[in-house]
Amino acid sequence: MRPAPTPDRPRRTALLRRSTLAGILVVALVAAAVVLVRESDRPSWLDAATLPTEAAPTPPTAAAASASLAAPRTVPLSPAADWHTASPPGARIEGYADRTSVLPGRSVALRVSATAGSFTVSAFRMGSYGAEQAALAWRGGPYPTVVQPAPVIAPDTRTVTAPWQASATVTATDWPPGAYLLRLEGADGAQSYVPLTVRSPTTVGRIVLVQAVTNWQAYNSWGGSSLYHGPDRRMETRSYAVSFDRPYAEQAGAADFLGNELPLVTFAEKLGIPLGYATDVDLHDDPRLLVGALAVVSPGHDEYYSTGMRNALTAARDAGTNIFFLGANAVYRHIRLSPTELGPDRLETDYKDAGIDPVTRTDPGESTAQWRRPPVSRPESELVGGFYQCNPGRAKLVVAPMLSWLTEGMGLQPGQELGVLVGPEYDRVDLRVPTPHPLQVLFHSPVRCTGQGGIDDASDVTYYTTPSGAAVFDSGTSKWECALDDEACDTAWGDPATFQVVREVTRRLLMAATLGPIGGRHPAIDTTGGPLGRDDGIGGIAAAGR
Repeated sequence: MRPAPTPDRPRRTALLRRSTLAGILVVALVAAAVVLVRESDRPSWLDAATLPTEAAPTPPTAAAASASLAAPRTVPLSPAADWHTASPPGARIEGYADRTSVLPGRSVALRVSATAGSFTVSAFRMGSYGAEQAALAWRGGPYPTVVQPAPVIAPDTRTVTAPWQASATVTATDWPPGAYLLRLEGADGAQSYVPLTVRSPTTVGRIVLVQAVTNWQAYNSWGGSSLYHGPDRRMETRSYAVSFDRPYAEQAGAADFLGNELPLVTFAEKLGIPLGYATDVDLHDDPRLLVGALAVVSPGHDEYYSTGMRNALTAARDAGTNIFFLGANAVYRHIRLSPTELGPDRLETDYKDAGIDPVTRTDPGESTAQWRRPPVSRPESELVGGFYQCNPGRAKLVVAPMLSWLTEGMGLQPGQELGVLVGPEYDRVDLRVPTPHPLQVLFHSPVRCTGQGGIDDASDVTYYTTPSGAAVFDSGTSKWECALDDEACDTAWGDPATFQVVREVTRRLLMAATLGPIGGRHPAIDTTGGPLGRDDGIGGIAAAGR
C-alpha cells in the first residue's frame, strides 16, 4: 500500500503565524495581457516583449450578469494587516461551523469552546487587497461561551465528534463570495480560525476556485484521530470516517488553505478575472453547480473525491468547462459523504481498503478503495491526465522536448532545467492506464521516488483537450501553487526564475479561460505516443496502481 502523503505541517503552521506576506511579485493584465516583470527580477531568458497575447476577456452576457453577483469586492471592505492568530500561554479557544459554505446573506452557527467566558468573531475575506491578503468583512460579539464537553468516539468507525452546543450565529450579510477565515478571539487573548466559504450564487461565466475541504478534514486529527492515524499515531488505529462536527487540530483547515490555496486566490484576484467560489462538498451536493462555468480550478492538495464530486467535474469538462489541476495526487481517494445530526454531507468515509468497507458487498461502486483500484477501477488519469506516482520526491522542473502555447515565447529551450519544483508528490503519464488524448507534455522531469525505496521515475506537467473544446491541465507537482506567491514556497523549493515560468503558464491558462473553452483555440498536440500522437519517449514507466 502506498505510504500516506504527509502535509508539510511545520511550514503550514509557520504560515499561520506569519504576518502579511510582503513582496508579492505582481502579475497583472496590462494592455494586451503582457506580463510585467521588474527588470531586476527578470531572468535573462524571459523576454516579456515576445510573450504571446490573449484577447481581452469578453464581458458575460446580460443574462449571466443579472444572475450573478459582480466581481469580488463589490462591497467595499477594509484591507487588514493584522489577520493572523496568536494566543498567550494557557489561553485556548477552538470551534467549528455547522456548514462548510453558505450563500451570501445566509447564516451559520458556530460551536465554540474557550477558557475565557466570552469571545468575539472577526470575519476576514482572503484575497488581493493591495499590499494585504485579507480584508475585514465583519466583526461581532461578545458572545458567552464555556469549556464544552469532551469529544465522543464512535467505536465502529473511530469517528471523533465534538457534541457542542451552538455559541453564536453569524450571518454573511453583504459578504462578497470568497474564501473566509473567521477568527475566534477569546476575552483572555486566545485566537483561532474557523474556515468558511461564501459560495457564489451562480458560476455562469466564472472561473471557479474550489476549496478542498474534504482534504482538510481527512488530515484533521482533532480528538486524536484522522483518516491516517489514531491517537497512538499508528495507521491501524485510524478513523474510517471523519466528521466535520469538530474543530481542526492545530488550525489544520486554515493551514491547508493558507499553504495550498491562498496563493492561487491572491494570484487570480490580482488578474481581475471573473471568479466564483465553492467547496468540493458543494460539487457533491449540486451536480449542476458548474453548468455554464468557464473553468474550475483544483487547488494544490485535492486528493479526496466522492462519486458526486468526480461526476460533476467530468460532466463540466464534457460540456466545455476547462479544468486546471494545480497540484498533484488529485482525485486519488474515493470517499462517501453522508449526513450527521447537524446537516447533510458532514461525515466523510474512507476505509482505504475495499476488503474492510462493508459497502463493498452491497454497493461496490461506492466502495472506498482508491479510485484506481477494484471494485471501482476508475483511475484518476481518465480525468486528470496524469497518474499519481509517489511521495516524497524532489527534482528540478525540466522543459519537455516540444514547446506549446503555454511555454513558448519565454526563451525556454527543450530539455532546459529550471529550479527544484517537482515534489514532494508528483504525477506522470502512464499509457498502461486509461489516458485521454491528445495529451501534450509541457515539462518532463526525471525524479527519484524516495518514498518507494528509491525508484528512478519522472514527473509530467500535462495538457489535453476534448471534443467539447475543454482543456485540462495538470501541474503534476504539489509545489506548483506555492510558486504563485513570493514567500509561500519553502526556501528549498524553486527560485525567482522558475516562479516566473509557473506564474506565466498559470496566467495564460486563466486568461485564456475567460474566453470560454480553450481547446478550439489551443488544441493539444499529442507528444506521448498515444493515438495519432508523436512519440517523444514520454509514455510512462510506472506500474499501474503501484
